[in-house]
Amino acid sequence: MAYLSDIEIAQQCEMKPIVEIAKKAQIDEKYIEQYGRYKAKIDPALLRETDRKPGKLVLVTAITPTPAGEGKTTTTIGLADGLARIGKRVTVALREPSLGPVFGVKGGAAGGGYAQVVPMEDINLHFTGDFHAIGAANNLLAAMLDNHIQQGNALGIDVKKIVWKRCVDMNDRQLRFVVDGLGGRVNGTPREDGFDITVASEIMAIFCLASSISDLKERLGRIIVAYTYDDRPVTADDLRATGAMAALLKDALKPNLVQTLEGTPAFVHGGPFANIAHGCNSVMATRMAMRLGDYTVTEAGFGADLGAEKFLDIKCRMSGLSPDAVVVVGTVRALKMHGGLDKKNLAQEDLAALEKGIPNLLRHVSNIKNVYGLPCVVAINRFPTDTDAEIDFIIRKCRELGVNTVLSTVWAEGGKGGEALAREVVRLCEEEESHFRFSYELDGTIEEKLEAIVKRVYGGAGVALTPAARQQAARLTELGFGNLPVCVAKTQYSFSDDPSLLGAPENFTVTVRNLKVSAGAGFLVALTGDIMTMPGLPKSPAAERIDVDENGKITGLF
Repeated sequence: MAYLSDIEIAQQCEMKPIVEIAKKAQIDEKYIEQYGRYKAKIDPALLRETDRKPGKLVLVTAITPTPAGEGKTTTTIGLADGLARIGKRVTVALREPSLGPVFGVKGGAAGGGYAQVVPMEDINLHFTGDFHAIGAANNLLAAMLDNHIQQGNALGIDVKKIVWKRCVDMNDRQLRFVVDGLGGRVNGTPREDGFDITVASEIMAIFCLASSISDLKERLGRIIVAYTYDDRPVTADDLRATGAMAALLKDALKPNLVQTLEGTPAFVHGGPFANIAHGCNSVMATRMAMRLGDYTVTEAGFGADLGAEKFLDIKCRMSGLSPDAVVVVGTVRALKMHGGLDKKNLAQEDLAALEKGIPNLLRHVSNIKNVYGLPCVVAINRFPTDTDAEIDFIIRKCRELGVNTVLSTVWAEGGKGGEALAREVVRLCEEEESHFRFSYELDGTIEEKLEAIVKRVYGGAGVALTPAARQQAARLTELGFGNLPVCVAKTQYSFSDDPSLLGAPENFTVTVRNLKVSAGAGFLVALTGDIMTMPGLPKSPAAERIDVDENGKITGLF
């Protein structure tokens, strides 16, 4: 049987005009700014001027990722369509894809099969230009910083203590470390420099956490770009760059409205990576979606130890949001990989490998239920090769934790395959009580907060700071940043900082090699392992298979 690719399925969809989708969400046309026929930005004034109470918020997260795939975005979209099919007024809130992974490994990030957001090609490529605006604001600040030094350096900036990088929304390892300002005095000051991918820029994090234009400007102004010769921080406000940066971002800050294949309103806005940033869509989009739906389904990037932890400990803490239920997505195939089974053998029943791998799922579920105090359901994306014995094994193990397991077939059946999951989510929201709490409080030291995350969420023995990181922690505390939440940048492939430790490893220590402050975003970043903020392209990038014909039809985009 020949299966259609994701892009072929998306291109067969008869999309509704975006004004119809807005009408379905009860958005007055005065708030709609159309970007063509099937995309629109929604004026944030809607949030100030509506008296509708927020609906229920459902967070979709997942087990630790494997090459076998989990289908978190697909489940998020299929669940939303499933909720619509059982008569609920529902909205979706998702991140925007980054061009780097689209042309690198993934080749698309708008869901899959019959659970997608459309127009898929637009969303995966330039969309409404948000990422370009973020990159422009980032690079404007970099240009103004170097220009200040060129024009006399009145602030006394030490060029060896510049911490602000330029950015580009592409996987480009060649730009990680560069030397610029060459060619004589008129061409700038020679110095070591580098690029981040746009989604790793602090401006992306600020963009996704800002609640308004004024909040955006306050956060942008607090960005630390460098330190002076006497080690005082220099901010964007000091460079008088804040207003111009905000002007570049004013339209991008408006949430984007699109639709699922089944016509469910979907807000796709912002997109920080969860392994290097906080991995959630924008607060403004989530709030807007909640005002327009009785149920809003959102997701956080990678496994629950990354995206969900940061959604709950950073985004919820800053915004006052709180999920009413959490869905943890997994597959039998991925759990067998966590149990040590080779990828080419996943089609065969192997209860021994599943038994070795299932602790990964159970630790994530226990964290959601016992660490964060939230109602939880496990969604298993069923593959044709999964056996009843394997499915029953997972159901039994999750039941021991007091959590139900629901089979999901949204990839193949869209909303119909998500109806059972939708009913369980509704039951959790209506019958189970949330006792939401954070995994750590802010009044501890930086080391204590890191220790709490490693022990309580990752299941490790503790944290070790390199001498440099210990020195940075002391200096950041001295500067008044010790009470901020912590965003751990680590591998997405393990609970630990070692990607080879699959399943649910124990007795490991996470080593923090570098600590820095994102003062505008409002959190500290702890860099672990060999995590980097500029990915590279793989040996055979997805870009090699993407093309467009004379009629503008794109192919190869996943």
